[in-house]
Amino acid sequence: MYKNILVPISFDAERNISVPLKLAKLFAKSEATVTLLHVVEPIPSFVRNYIPDDELIKQRKAIKSEIDKLTATLTNTKGLVIEGHAGRTILDWAKTNKPDLIILSSRRPKMPDLLLGSTASHVVRYATCSVHVVR
Repeated sequence: MYKNILVPISFDAERNISVPLKLAKLFAKSEATVTLLHVVEPIPSFVRNYIPDDELIKQRKAIKSEIDKLTATLTNTKGLVIEGHAGRTILDWAKTNKPDLIILSSRRPKMPDLLLGSTASHVVRYATCSVHVVR
């Protein structure tokens, strides 16, 4: 089984986050560390000017609260919310923290994505550890 598992979490309506969490429980050794990672995509500056600062802070707190609720469902779990491009940020975190498994969900692909969503596709192609993709 695995000792260090990364589970990127997306709160999109079309993604089921319960399956990656169940798999993390299944694949984790008793002393394993599981990290739930949510990546907040940067807001373009031309849009950013129209969003009040307090609204961004409120949304960030809500996301952190949801991640904290999810971490309570697993043992030896930590939750992180970081900003960046989803695929690159997941890979950068993985390069630094060396997980031995990444479990991520993929949405139903549209034609340009072919078989996997763009984030899942990017992670599968460039990760240096095992990647388990679920729908």
